[in-house]
Amino acid sequence: MIVGDFSEDYEVMVPSQALEMAGLSVDAVCPGKRTGDTIKTAIHDFEGDQTYSEKPGHLFRLNANFAFVEADQYAGLYLAGGRACEYLRLDSQILAFVHAFMAANRPVAAICHGAQILAAADVLKGRRLTAYPAVAPEIRAAGGDYVAVEPEQTIIDGNLVTAPAWPGHPALLRAFVRLVDPQILT
Repeated sequence: MIVGDFSEDYEVMVPSQALEMAGLSVDAVCPGKRTGDTIKTAIHDFEGDQTYSEKPGHLFRLNANFAFVEADQYAGLYLAGGRACEYLRLDSQILAFVHAFMAANRPVAAICHGAQILAAADVLKGRRLTAYPAVAPEIRAAGGDYVAVEPEQTIIDGNLVTAPAWPGHPALLRAFVRLVDPQILT
């Protein structure tokens, strides 16, 4: 799970706990931070403004060091959404990590703004996916087919599972877990 300061709180906390509940090990990493460090999360809400508001979330403790992780050690990759994606997509190591997963056709889940990282990694050509609607232009510019869906819905395209926002967790996480280990949800 790749996260960063001001990742969306629900899009970090809920998947981390749900994936562990399903019996999967989750290494939460952030470039520039080590095991035991924390990230600050943000809670995004819709309160009648032109866009979402942002409030302080929780401190989330990282349990692995990004500097030491290698893509071939993992069965799946989860990209949390939120404002962190704006700067995480600029990290060449993250882009290489994402590219390795997509090239190997291993499961990748991205929620909300997580698609910004996929677009920057140049792995969306010909792929169908969804994201927070404000990310649609980036998806299209990267050659992806943006699909507008309700927040509770998920789009599955081969190894790629995407949802526009945290209300989509049930469908997103169910699809992701089935890709990672089909025996878990039989």
